[in-house]
Amino acid sequence: MVRRWLFPVLLVGAGVGVMVRQTASGSPLAGVVLGLVFAALAVALSPLSFPRSLTAAEALRRSAVDGRPIVYWRPGCQYCLRLRVRLGAAARRAHWVDIWRDPEGAAAVRLITGGDETVPTVVVDGQPHVNPDPGWLRRQLG
Repeated sequence: MVRRWLFPVLLVGAGVGVMVRQTASGSPLAGVVLGLVFAALAVALSPLSFPRSLTAAEALRRSAVDGRPIVYWRPGCQYCLRLRVRLGAAARRAHWVDIWRDPEGAAAVRLITGGDETVPTVVVDGQPHVNPDPGWLRRQLG
């Protein structure tokens, strides 16, 4: 749980530090702007930017029923964020599994990738795809 929020918390802390320094040096507007940039980055790289995460078992069960893809991801991953942003609203049509929250999900990714926890790893119709093109996945989500 702690490592999921570590990077976003560090970004907020850095943003506060930059704000204080800019304000102390006579540039309060620059401090506020930079603080907001750091806060926006913290939110983007936090679990808040992703659809609600399921366990791997629940995602497999739901995928078997509705045929939707399973996306294995982890907070702070720039490739996961890129995939999430490029999918837009279509991201809600996939089942998302946070591998830092679910040991079964991490084990599934290691099995697929030969021992690494490379994310995003997407499973569509039982076929795994490591770091797929977001446009391709959007077409799969239809």
